[in-house]
Amino acid sequence: MEIIDKIRNLLKENSDEKYRISGQRFFKENVILYGVRSSDLKKISNDCFREIKHLDKYEIFNICEALFQSGYLEESFVACHFSYSVRKQYTIDDFIKFEGWISSYITNWATCDTFCNHTVGELLELYPSLINSIIENWTISENRWMKRAAAVSLIVPARKGMFLNEVIKISDILLLDKDDMVQKGYGWLLKVASNKHLNEVFDYVMKNKSVMPRTSLRYAIEKMPAELKSKAMQKK
Repeated sequence: MEIIDKIRNLLKENSDEKYRISGQRFFKENVILYGVRSSDLKKISNDCFREIKHLDKYEIFNICEALFQSGYLEESFVACHFSYSVRKQYTIDDFIKFEGWISSYITNWATCDTFCNHTVGELLELYPSLINSIIENWTISENRWMKRAAAVSLIVPARKGMFLNEVIKISDILLLDKDDMVQKGYGWLLKVASNKHLNEVFDYVMKNKSVMPRTSLRYAIEKMPAELKSKAMQKK
């Protein structure tokens, strides 16, 4: 585990107190920050992964878990990078591990989106049957981040035009959720899906706009043509 000590030392060396303090403004909840800028964080992640890329996937996953456990935002980003870097080795059984990380360690939108967009999204593209477990379990979880994860894990596949039926199912279940992080999550998912399925997503919005939270609605229609946005915002 020498690599973990190295990562932490590099993060400390590259920390900036003013940046650490200003970073908190992006979160409603408390986050633990070193205060490392994204360019430096990316370099640290890339350089350190080169030192461990020869390791077995499960050894790398153990390193990821230790980084997630620390509670530091930057360490969680390194863990996200490492887990995504071994995507060519993913198997369907990795879903249980990833699900456990979300449940146990993800406590803010930034880590949720980074991990789920890439690591989980890649796994779902490889094994689409796993989406059924997400629909059946994550969407009804009491954990707000698990519910947000249900939506944002499909962001990258949806951008490619994949899984429209599943996007709609997830949005249906989360439709009336009162948590703004969940509302923004499925609204974002609908917005991305609209790039390839504009008519279908617009029809969905029009069907549900009378009950859809305003936050979700605004996210969903953000990239639509002006005339469609105007129709969606009109009150009945």
